[in-house]
Amino acid sequence: MRGDHGILALPRTALDDDDARAPAPRAVAVRRLTLTDFRGYRAARLQLTPAPVALFGPNGAGKTNLLEALSFLAPGRGLRRAKLGEIDRRARTRDGALGAAAGGAWAVHASVATPAGEIEIGTGRDAPEASERRVLLIDGETAKSQAALARHLGVIWLTPAMDRLFLEGSSARRRFLDRLVYGFDAEHAQRVSAYEQAMRERARLLRDGPMDQSWLGALEETMAETGIAISAARRETVARLDHASAEAIGPFPAARLSLTGEIEALLERLPALGAEDEFRSRLKGLRGLDREAGVTTLGPHRGDLVVRHAQTGMPAAEGSTGEQKALLISIVLAHTRLQAALKDRAPLLLLDEVAAHLDAARRAALFREILRLGAQAWLTGTDAALFEELRGRAQFFSVADAALAPA
Repeated sequence: MRGDHGILALPRTALDDDDARAPAPRAVAVRRLTLTDFRGYRAARLQLTPAPVALFGPNGAGKTNLLEALSFLAPGRGLRRAKLGEIDRRARTRDGALGAAAGGAWAVHASVATPAGEIEIGTGRDAPEASERRVLLIDGETAKSQAALARHLGVIWLTPAMDRLFLEGSSARRRFLDRLVYGFDAEHAQRVSAYEQAMRERARLLRDGPMDQSWLGALEETMAETGIAISAARRETVARLDHASAEAIGPFPAARLSLTGEIEALLERLPALGAEDEFRSRLKGLRGLDREAGVTTLGPHRGDLVVRHAQTGMPAAEGSTGEQKALLISIVLAHTRLQAALKDRAPLLLLDEVAAHLDAARRAALFREILRLGAQAWLTGTDAALFEELRGRAQFFSVADAALAPA
């Protein structure tokens, strides 16, 4: 169904307490969204305003699928990191299990308002069966790389799966950090892709041969150049976020951020070109060890994001589940403030089941900051009452069995 809603002018409430702060930047907002054969959606269309969007309905109704579709407006594999073929709509068997693909390759189309004007983004799985190639069109033209998305808008998300971000391995924290970096450095995604491709090819050559010294040297040159640029961009973003996160927003705790890793340490003591030379030399010297280990033992892929509670100094991993969630939200809000200040645009915020795990004070503070920053936040929950404080300031949709209705 289509919903086309204006924003009502309501009396002042607790959400307006901080309205005297800096004005909201120009909005980046999805104005029209169309899904085709995406997860449970055969077809879905939404017509939207720049205001926040509240999606409510029972578990399994398709709320997170909508956020996943929006996450493909950013470089990468989306918020579930699914294989592209897994996203195609599938028919249900008699026992309720998912069967074979029920339609064609999935597609997402969005009209997005940006400070530079409205753009049309189309993306989806390439049509050939079992293809894992993602097609991307911007204003009808094929984009050379997904990095082009980051030049137009930022997208950041929080999902229940990220509740253990501080407890599990470092790879998820690096991915989270890289999504934050995209908001300030549009070429970062392309560098990460080039680095990972060169690293995989080097590992294959070391494992299977032939031991072509010139080809190994060329791959290590790419790894050194892109790897140092990746680490430098991460360090700059972390420094900015550490400063912005040091001030808590209402009841959210202030966070302190830092980076650890050997490449990060290189950049502490050497200029970028010197760090590149050192990294390249060490990669060459590590060929034997890396061949035996079956992994690349040095590089930005081994760095880590460290988060501490600013007031207590406690590592985030040692806090309660609620405090870890609050620290994550604090970082996302700091990132949103930075984007608004430095680029005059707030990113799209995809907040899956976030409100349900916040007490009333933190929920109100989150809504207040979203409204102040002018961010189009997409929030999901099982009950519309979770978003009652946004009534008249957000667009409400009920979701049931992959069907949408304006509420």
